[in-house]
Amino acid sequence: MSKAPSIQDHLTARFNENRLVIWRDPDESYFDGLDAQVPSGVTVLHIAHDEFAIKYRVLREEPSAKFLLYRPGVVLEGADNWLLDLELAYGTFSADRGALIRGDLGLTAHGADELVAKHEAFFGNAKSVAKLKALLHDGDDLVMVQAKMCAAVLGQNGLSFSELTRTLLVQHASNDPSGYDALVKQNLADFYWRGAANIYGYKSDSPSTAGFVLWTFAQAKDGFAASTSNAARNIEIDFRSFRDNRQSTSALKLLAKQAEKDLDYADQASSLSLIDLVAADTFDAGEKEIIRRLIDGISTQTMSTRDIAETIRTRRRDSVWFDDYATLYAALDAAAELLPAIRSARLDVSSFDEGIILYRDDLYRIDQLYRQYTYAAQTAEFKHPLEALTEQVENAYVTDFLFKLGTNWQGQVDVVERWKTPAVTSQSSFYDHYVAPIVRGGRKKVVVVISDAMRYEVADELHSRIRGENKFEAKLDAMLGVLPSYTQLGMAALLPHMVLAHSANGDPVLVDGQRSDGTANRTKILSAVSGAAIQAKDFQKMKPTERRDLYAANQVLYVYHDTIDATGDKAVSEHRTFKAAADAIEELVGLVKALASANATNIFVTADHGFLYQESRLAPQFNLTVKPQGDAILVENRRYVLGRGLKDDTAFRKFRPEQIGLTSDLEVQIPNSICRITKPGAGFQFVHGGAALQEIVIPVLTINKGRSDTVELVNVDIHPETDKITTGQVVLKLYQSMPVTDQRIGRRLRAGLYFGDALISDQKELVFDQESAEGRDRFQSVRLLLSKDADAANNRAVEFRLEQPIPGTDVWKKYKSAPYTIKRSFSSDFDF
Repeated sequence: MSKAPSIQDHLTARFNENRLVIWRDPDESYFDGLDAQVPSGVTVLHIAHDEFAIKYRVLREEPSAKFLLYRPGVVLEGADNWLLDLELAYGTFSADRGALIRGDLGLTAHGADELVAKHEAFFGNAKSVAKLKALLHDGDDLVMVQAKMCAAVLGQNGLSFSELTRTLLVQHASNDPSGYDALVKQNLADFYWRGAANIYGYKSDSPSTAGFVLWTFAQAKDGFAASTSNAARNIEIDFRSFRDNRQSTSALKLLAKQAEKDLDYADQASSLSLIDLVAADTFDAGEKEIIRRLIDGISTQTMSTRDIAETIRTRRRDSVWFDDYATLYAALDAAAELLPAIRSARLDVSSFDEGIILYRDDLYRIDQLYRQYTYAAQTAEFKHPLEALTEQVENAYVTDFLFKLGTNWQGQVDVVERWKTPAVTSQSSFYDHYVAPIVRGGRKKVVVVISDAMRYEVADELHSRIRGENKFEAKLDAMLGVLPSYTQLGMAALLPHMVLAHSANGDPVLVDGQRSDGTANRTKILSAVSGAAIQAKDFQKMKPTERRDLYAANQVLYVYHDTIDATGDKAVSEHRTFKAAADAIEELVGLVKALASANATNIFVTADHGFLYQESRLAPQFNLTVKPQGDAILVENRRYVLGRGLKDDTAFRKFRPEQIGLTSDLEVQIPNSICRITKPGAGFQFVHGGAALQEIVIPVLTINKGRSDTVELVNVDIHPETDKITTGQVVLKLYQSMPVTDQRIGRRLRAGLYFGDALISDQKELVFDQESAEGRDRFQSVRLLLSKDADAANNRAVEFRLEQPIPGTDVWKKYKSAPYTIKRSFSSDFDF
């Protein structure tokens, strides 16, 4: 422990400020040892009825020298004190320890001597006194002094009772009693608990941090008694501040998990209504109960998709626990839309063209929702409650969608004579239709990104992501993919060409007689149109200047990206296909940005083929028991066969090369619907090569980078019902004037009530991200509780303020405001 300052230290400090120090020593207890206490360079003058001579010397004869005027014995007061003018000018010095401390700290309030005596350990510690001195201000009463003593003990700069409490709670959550033990040691714990009683209403014969925590969560569980008293409002305001502030959120969540056990909240939560559960966000057990109710509502169809989506949106906006279960909530959000979509889907297909359009415009969404649900369920924070729902989703998707759509679509595949449609462009016409018109004349350049196995629904999600990037415009089209729908042929079809053909043994595919496999061969083909090919991973490794040089050197640049197929096409990793799809979207967003930074303005993102995927093992009826037969079977895959003289079989649809736009002599057979050819050792979840809509509806995402902003935040308006505040709270309606879209994004705001620049309420963070076109769905209410600081604003004008964050910082600035006047009667609580 630091040693308390000596008398000489105090004298030195005084002489650093003044050249004269007048020491009163009524008991003459320091007479003998006086010289040892005096700092060097100071002359000691003993006062012995020679006041006028002394004054003449120190003021006239030696006006710059330092003097200690020692006055032993009792000094007369008032007009009889001949040195009164000097004492008033320079003050007096006393060697009484308490007086020294009070003088050093400027403690002049009545009772200061008793305070110093009561807290001898605190004031005997030089470091504690130094910390306190830095916090003190002129006019501090003894309550504020003790508050600042607590702050000094806990090492805080914040002087509010709430900050003291936050520190104690954070330490308690980590089993660190050092702060509270220090208050006890410094005889300040009773002071803290008196504050807790008066400010929060916590009263106990044996107060403790653990008891206060349990009491606080009990109040929170009961809604803080509807905040009908000042104390209830104080604890609610501070509790929400503790919980919502990133400095203490984790600690409060730890304390909540212990409190919910002590309060048996999990049992109580099971009997609460969903409305009551959603209205609270105190305990983790409550969040889990909400999730269980949502799962039940989805499974039993007792909750509408709208109600489920709104409940999840409310949790995302209001619940401190949401991020702990964000992935699980994403699964529920997808399932809530997926199951009704499957039940209501129109799966009958009356023509080949209609089937393509129906999938492009509508049915792809079911595949997308299934992917999103499955991936979220695979990675959810806890999976047990999803088990039954996952089985329900799987059965509905495979049996009621994949099989039925595949069977109905097969009826059109069976009768189509030529593999083409006026409804969409053929994949083999990609270059002529999309690229050639732009580069014709040599003034504009094009980049084509080909992501292996990026099926249409994945591209739709990528489309939304790109449109959400400022200055980017994107449009999604569909093409009819080649048959068979596999990598070699799909990649070849996207290159500039006149003729496509299989080679004698099937692969490689020939483009105008040239091999099309590999980056080098594709660069050779593209050189005819002043182009080149590169792997995406190689492009990403380049320095920015190298990327710009590559783009500048070529009229057409093909960039090959392979994440989905590289994962799904292997038996050991196919179960990670949907994670690969999520990764691919992130990678492609980054790749598009990198290309734009290299000056690319016209970018296409497309694919060689799509895929079929289901999480469960295929039912036996979808595994063909027959084998393809023919004069020569050259390639036999799970979803296609290449050969010569292939025998007709009702389990397959056979195409002659001219029917599918190829010039070789190889025939193609495709298993019906979603069926697979059984292959030993092969995977069963991820397949492509066939004629299912998921395999052959190929996306083309057209992306343009411009200079104008394309993304804006939604507008939010304040709708006050009155301009007066007459109680301890205020409720306002806020209106999101437009729905969220890809290019109109949600806005995060912070609401609070201010008197000048002083916050006089709690603060609420709000997110406005409603996608509904219905205006009534875009209202939010915010309830603010007035703090004790609002007392000073009674009968004064105040401001309701919405603030928005400055991007890249933790600073907020005003967004909008509305004026109010506080007019209420109140009784003030003990002010810490």
